[in-house]
Amino acid sequence: MGMRGRRWVVAGVAVAAAVGLTSAGAYALTGGEPAAAPTTSTVKVDRGEVATAVATTGTLEPAQTRSLSFAAAGTVTEVKVRAGDQVTSGQVLATIDAANAQEKVDDATESLDEAQSALDEAESTQVCTVAPSRSPSPSPSRSPAPSASATCARSSGRDTILSAEQRVISAKKALAEAKEQLAGTKITAPIAGKVLSVSGSVGSEVRGGSAFVTLADVAGMQISASFPEADAARLATGLTGTVTLADRPGEEFPAKLVQVDPVGTTEDGGTMVKYGVVLAFEKVPSDLLVGQSANVKVTTSSVANVLRVPSGAVRDDGTVLVRTATGDQSKAVELGIRGDQYTEVTSGLIEGDEIVIGAS
Repeated sequence: MGMRGRRWVVAGVAVAAAVGLTSAGAYALTGGEPAAAPTTSTVKVDRGEVATAVATTGTLEPAQTRSLSFAAAGTVTEVKVRAGDQVTSGQVLATIDAANAQEKVDDATESLDEAQSALDEAESTQVCTVAPSRSPSPSPSRSPAPSASATCARSSGRDTILSAEQRVISAKKALAEAKEQLAGTKITAPIAGKVLSVSGSVGSEVRGGSAFVTLADVAGMQISASFPEADAARLATGLTGTVTLADRPGEEFPAKLVQVDPVGTTEDGGTMVKYGVVLAFEKVPSDLLVGQSANVKVTTSSVANVLRVPSGAVRDDGTVLVRTATGDQSKAVELGIRGDQYTEVTSGLIEGDEIVIGAS
């Protein structure tokens, strides 16, 4: 073979090698790793509680709020609290000038004294006289007759006394009203609680009956919330639930449903009807903030000591995948209560069966 022939052989070998490398590279680029098999886990059928619940968000509100006012008009002379202060029952919160009210009490007291004196004088004019009377000598067969008769006459007449009595009654009523007005120059806390607002300051003029201090009973803080009608149909007073607060992560506070509104409402012109509810803490946490948000979950039904499987293990067709010694087998089961975490199994499985989770 000549020089030219040997060159073609070498070139052919090089081309074949290049084709082989190109094919290998193409396989490496297009073949890739085989797809990972979906991961599954198993859990055993056990006994326990299965519960259903509905959830929503709400706000914390005082169990009661009082709007407090002065009984009379006047100038504010003292404001002893500010918004956020804790107060005790009977504590004086604010006062107004009491001079006019005190003058009315003094006048009413004087009028009552005069009326009482007039009544005493009218009653003192009543005169009783005793006049003897003769009677025949008693016979042996008759009982002795009385020897005297009493007569009583009022020189001033009954009308004078009645008029004096009515004057006393009117004077007592006027004095009671004047004392009430005097007491109303002070605002006193009727309950222990937290001051939410104060609507005036020293020197300001106020009207009688106009709210000046708003006081809340934060010791009885409750949760106000609302549920859509589909969930509200499952609610009733007495149901239990839990409340979680954003500023206390990881804590759950037991609560009880104490009110369900009988009439629904719509918000902002929408079409969804919602029903308001109120929940009371079983034990009110300390340092709660009026108006802070809360997550609410109410348990609507529950059963205890029943066979159950994780709800995620139940497929849409009502079957579960059971792991056996010969392989995984699909099995139809009858279900009871379906909860968020667990679903009740009424037949088809026994305690200890191993159920596959995560299988399609």
